[in-house]
Amino acid sequence: MTATSDIVIEVKELTKAFGHFKAVDRLSLSVRRGEIFGFLGPNGAGKSTTIRMLCGLLSSSSGTATVGGFDINRAPEQVRQSIGYMSQRFSLYRDLTVSENIAFFGGIYGLQGERLRERTKAIVEMAGLEGLGDRLTGTLSGALQQRLALGCAVLHEPPILFLDEPTSGVDPISRRMFWDLIQGLAVRGVTILITTHFMDEAEFCGRIGFISAGRLVALDTPSAIKTEAVQEDLFEVNLASFRGARETVVDLEGLMASSYFGPRLHLFCRKGRYTEETLRKALQDKALVPLSVSRASVSLEDAFIRLAG
Repeated sequence: MTATSDIVIEVKELTKAFGHFKAVDRLSLSVRRGEIFGFLGPNGAGKSTTIRMLCGLLSSSSGTATVGGFDINRAPEQVRQSIGYMSQRFSLYRDLTVSENIAFFGGIYGLQGERLRERTKAIVEMAGLEGLGDRLTGTLSGALQQRLALGCAVLHEPPILFLDEPTSGVDPISRRMFWDLIQGLAVRGVTILITTHFMDEAEFCGRIGFISAGRLVALDTPSAIKTEAVQEDLFEVNLASFRGARETVVDLEGLMASSYFGPRLHLFCRKGRYTEETLRKALQDKALVPLSVSRASVSLEDAFIRLAG
């Protein structure tokens, strides 16, 4: 059992309502020190609203939450001083140079003199920005802007870091380099809560929470969620033509859900209802032309589809 002192984010029955609409509905979770916690869900599920509350930027309607030991409603300023935050828009000033952005955020966090110089040097090295101090931020590539934004977010060495879809619009290689930085921070004891739509990124998290329509519908390790979220037999089907395929199979006996998975169709079927051959025959009976039908291993994307659906 994890000691209470290791819990740095504690959320209990947290709710945020806008009029009659509940953006976040009785959310409860906890995050341990040094953990990379993934927060997943479809657009509009309540992820960003939750993060804004946990960052002390938005008050809750009911429930409680503490971040770094501070109550988000009673001590929002202390919460903001103990965290780093990076949004999907990077939060940088594009008309300032790299050095000016770092100096600006250093001033916000109260860094000056030798301390600011030390941290600036460390951030430049961490983000791979050597020799770019005089470059206008707006002229940097998306990947470099991303690393600079992360550097500015951890300039004051916060023990807790919130990352809201930080890798949107960045190429796969740059995303992997960014995750190397994140994992390095976690090794040094920084607690990280990150939202992402990339399932390969979610696999890097120690635990993930799925939120749908404001409610937490799953919370566990990636491997456990894949096991628990999909209780059906999963088949991968390659068809001669995919046009209208999902509409065609909607009334297939024993079908629980379907989704496109790259150039394949994934069918979630009631356990034991089909073998590869009997499913092939059932698809042919619906005038589809399956080139191959095989059982598939459950991916995190499959789990996401079942949980969100």
